[in-house]
Amino acid sequence: MAFLRPILSGCIALATTAATGVPAAQASCRFLMPLGGGGNPIVSKRIGPDRLVGRTNWNTDFIVDRDFRRYRFFFTSASTERASFPVSGFMVFTDGSSLQVINETPTFEPGTGRMFGPFQAVPGKRTRLMNFRVGSSSAPAAIGFSYRISVQGCD
Repeated sequence: MAFLRPILSGCIALATTAATGVPAAQASCRFLMPLGGGGNPIVSKRIGPDRLVGRTNWNTDFIVDRDFRRYRFFFTSASTERASFPVSGFMVFTDGSSLQVINETPTFEPGTGRMFGPFQAVPGKRTRLMNFRVGSSSAPAAIGFSYRISVQGCD
């Protein structure tokens, strides 16, 4: 758990100052919990291969338990090698529709991270999940790449 503190602290500092231009004391953001997670808002994963049967581990859903004005996705490389692979992010609404807010194929150096967003809430829609998708069958070289992800909701 101690190895997550610098990442968590870095995400909070980035999210509440540099990314918003709002001093940390005025920002009100909190980490969303992953669906089926063990109580930790930061999810560690490794990109796995495509499967003919069963599910891949590419998707991670984060529960939105109340309305927020904006959302931020955080990604940190946990691998020792450079890698490039697709990253997608979606807002999933209570009416069953969704909105893709991230669709990129960045290259990550070992130990580096990135914030995606902030993404504004959609007027007239209630967000129920934020979905982070990392990996693709079109990027087989990324299989085995380790990473950490999290999502914040902000007022």
